[in-house]
Amino acid sequence: MPKRTDIKKILLIGSGPIIIGQACEFDYSGTQAARSLRAEGYEVILVNSNPATIMTDPVMADKIYLRPLTPESIMEIVEEERPDAVLPTMGGQTALNLADKLHQSGFWEKMGVEVIGVDIDAIHVTEDRQKFRDLMAEIGIDQANSRVAKSLLEAKEITQELGGIPIVIRPSFTLGGTGGGIVWNQEDFDRMVTRGLELSPVHEVLIEECVFGWKEFELELLRDSNDNVIIICSIENIDPMGVHTGDSVTVAPAQTLTDKQYQAMRDAAIRMMRSIGTFAGGCNVQFAINPKSGQMIAIEINPRVSRSSALASKATGYPIAKVAAKLAIGYTLDELTNDVTGTTSACFEPAIDYVVTKIPRFNFEKFEGVDETLTTQMKAVGEVMAIGRTFPESLQKAWQSLENGYAGLGADREEPPRTEIRDRLKKPYWDQTLQIRNALKLGASVEEVSDITKVDPWFLHQIKQLVDVEETIRAKTLAEMDAEFMRSVKQYGFSDIQISFLVSDDVTEKIVRDHRKELGVVPSFLVVDTCAGEFPAQTPYFYSS
Repeated sequence: MPKRTDIKKILLIGSGPIIIGQACEFDYSGTQAARSLRAEGYEVILVNSNPATIMTDPVMADKIYLRPLTPESIMEIVEEERPDAVLPTMGGQTALNLADKLHQSGFWEKMGVEVIGVDIDAIHVTEDRQKFRDLMAEIGIDQANSRVAKSLLEAKEITQELGGIPIVIRPSFTLGGTGGGIVWNQEDFDRMVTRGLELSPVHEVLIEECVFGWKEFELELLRDSNDNVIIICSIENIDPMGVHTGDSVTVAPAQTLTDKQYQAMRDAAIRMMRSIGTFAGGCNVQFAINPKSGQMIAIEINPRVSRSSALASKATGYPIAKVAAKLAIGYTLDELTNDVTGTTSACFEPAIDYVVTKIPRFNFEKFEGVDETLTTQMKAVGEVMAIGRTFPESLQKAWQSLENGYAGLGADREEPPRTEIRDRLKKPYWDQTLQIRNALKLGASVEEVSDITKVDPWFLHQIKQLVDVEETIRAKTLAEMDAEFMRSVKQYGFSDIQISFLVSDDVTEKIVRDHRKELGVVPSFLVVDTCAGEFPAQTPYFYSS
């Protein structure tokens, strides 16, 4: 159906300050949504407490309020502006919680303001751990065994019922896994449960059996008011369950799913989205798969634009937030045009012919004494994304982008001592992919590394290929690298700095670059167009390879 004409003015709630777990991805989404709504002729009122954002630029909305994101300030703005609708899904969990509080108090109904883009009941179902668990059981979706605790004593009883430690703590209604984590020993139990209860706005924590080592996946979905659902992107975490997805190295599209597993996951995600309400908009669903038995369980569902939505949007070229905003005002997917191709419909699911790798960025050096072990509570302060024709290429490019002195996955320096590598592999750390490369370089087998890290062997074999190419380069001088071999090396993502370090003669990065150009091996620029070249694209963007 066409856009709604019964609403004229829309309130858009931002995400507030940039913090761990809620960063610039919501600024990206909010900016897209504001521009999309204004282009349709709606008056957009924006409220955000953070002036250091793009969305608070004067050109982004008709009126901007730099106010604290509290129920009181929202009430004041609504009473002054009298909007017809509020769109809270672009401001992360902060905006959803605000919208929920005002709904519970009856404020939206009193002021005649309609909540669009999400069902308020969906927020309760997805964030209330017990309600979510009950709903998943009702629709036949497996989950890890768990129960909600409202006190330390109750948490101890549930832990015993689940078979004891290790267990996972997941506080309700928090962002970025705040207050959560894996309890590995009895000494930490009381402290972690108490902290989780304190940080949960409703003072509840989910006590869940530990499925550490399972493979983790995400799907990004969009649905319109006619109940048409499309999958925008699948994302696979290289790090196993037990590491927050925001701290994990991730790959799009998923690389190790069989077609049968993917179709089952796709069906489950659509069933889950339909079960939490009838809203039109975006949704993020997370799953875990037992690598031995293939059993699939649901982890959680977010009825909003999420951190992964921004990644999926940039990875595929599909403007998720922009389309989600249009769906919220009444359009259906078949009525919207794909902005990139200019000819195809927005209901076409994106197809990509490349691999995207995301690596989180950490600043542990700025926090003396902090525990660097990665858990279910997010610690990353940002992330980089790289696109390549293959996983090894995109992984190397992502490592180059981290701006921490590396010119790729470690082939620009000597390996650290064996003891350091062994210690860094025992627990999940930010540099796990680097240490995997170092271990394979020093002779560890794929099976040994997989057993220690729980990383899928497919990824380890890909990194092993990089190690094998390194050894081949070491056996050559720069002059012995002909055009065919140089092109092959570049297809694996090796930088000129890495090549200068690896070749047997003493050369600089500039000498390598000059030699490469003489051989005619230069980057080509390939298209991100949402359709893998099937249709002409009017506004694509490009990546080098």
